[in-house]
Amino acid sequence: MAKRTDIKKILIIGSGPIVIGQAAEFDYAGTQACLALKEEGYEVVLVNSNPATIMTDTQIADKVYMEPLTLEYIAKILRYERPDAIVPGIGGQTGLNIAMQLERKGVLKECRVEL
Repeated sequence: MAKRTDIKKILIIGSGPIVIGQAAEFDYAGTQACLALKEEGYEVVLVNSNPATIMTDTQIADKVYMEPLTLEYIAKILRYERPDAIVPGIGGQTGLNIAMQLERKGVLKECRVEL
């Protein structure tokens, strides 16, 4: 797939604290996704509420927000950072649920953020 030159900044929603059935694989996948996107030249903004994850290391993403993974907090970060795109799948069900809430509330449209 060709690189999207219209996208400069990408927000990634982490999976938060470890939950039974959703553990280290999301941490590893998220870390690799951040590193791959940075390598492609994108600015990566990460939101995760788990301080024990390697994803929140400042070498993994350009900006790291250690905030609760709720609609309110993610919406505030989107309005402040103004990313071009959001990648919720890296955060597992938590990220997907938040993305659906953001879409339903019109936040993605308001901030002109692509899924």
